[in-house]
Amino acid sequence: MQEGEGRGPMKVVAKAGNEEVATVYIAEMEGGRLLEFVESVQPPIPREKKWVLIVSTLYGCPVGCRFCDAGGYYQGKLSKDEIMSQIDYMIKRRFPDRAVPVPKFKIQFARMGDPALNRNVLNVLEELPKVYDAPGLMPTLSTVAPAKTEPFFERLTEIKNGLYRERFQLQFSIHTTDAKKRDWLIPVEKWDLMRIGKYGDSFYRIGERKITLNFALGDGMPVDPKVLLHHFDPDKFLIKITPVNPTYRAKENKIASHILPEKEKYEIIDALRETGYEVILSIGELEENDIGSNCGQYVTNYLKQKEGAVAGYTYPLQHE
Repeated sequence: MQEGEGRGPMKVVAKAGNEEVATVYIAEMEGGRLLEFVESVQPPIPREKKWVLIVSTLYGCPVGCRFCDAGGYYQGKLSKDEIMSQIDYMIKRRFPDRAVPVPKFKIQFARMGDPALNRNVLNVLEELPKVYDAPGLMPTLSTVAPAKTEPFFERLTEIKNGLYRERFQLQFSIHTTDAKKRDWLIPVEKWDLMRIGKYGDSFYRIGERKITLNFALGDGMPVDPKVLLHHFDPDKFLIKITPVNPTYRAKENKIASHILPEKEKYEIIDALRETGYEVILSIGELEENDIGSNCGQYVTNYLKQKEGAVAGYTYPLQHE
């Protein structure tokens, strides 16, 4: 295997970004299907201390969240080797011997596609400790909890208990406690809050990382602390509030972010903390919006540029 090839027939066709913040890679897989993956850091923390890889698990996404560009098309599930090839490509660029000495090394299954719709993700989670010497490895799985995925989550609990325990991060994307608005934002059959809460209660063990409830908070999307408290124990769950990223889909659906870079204080965050929740306000680097290192953006941008459309982000695609 040559440097940078990764596993299987994967060809990186374009990339964009700033290595001091984030780099987005677009790869063409067998059959001409496209996917994207990302590596990022969190300034001022150096890569030697914290390094984050974000990989795709589906070709596009059938969920179709109203502010996510990954839902523009769907062409199926990635195999275990296709998921691993993304990870291998990024690791071998910096650590050719596959030994990653970074103390906080996160691999997030959170780029294109909901990972709970692809059981090959579970096989990847089992293989990672066998392939890489990475004591700081912390897998992160982000999902909307699609319906009929109970077997996936049952096995996920077993894998976490057997391999990761205190080094696994599970995140459910909720976005609002209003059931009707949640159904509009996430237009797919999915677990309700009660079902997510019950699963979280069984998944969590004392001493492990709390389960994250993520809210990409748009204007007019309520978050009711009382509703959350009814389903989610603050000793087991924490709240993460993030902006709505400036994607094509968010603009089309007129979803404005309630979280703004210049604003630091929010009533909803104060209310959640008064209820007993640990709350993380995660805005990230503004440059990431220019780079487009969010939610399936660059495959959309890549395709639009090929069609002659104007680039949607400040950082131009570099065609390989």
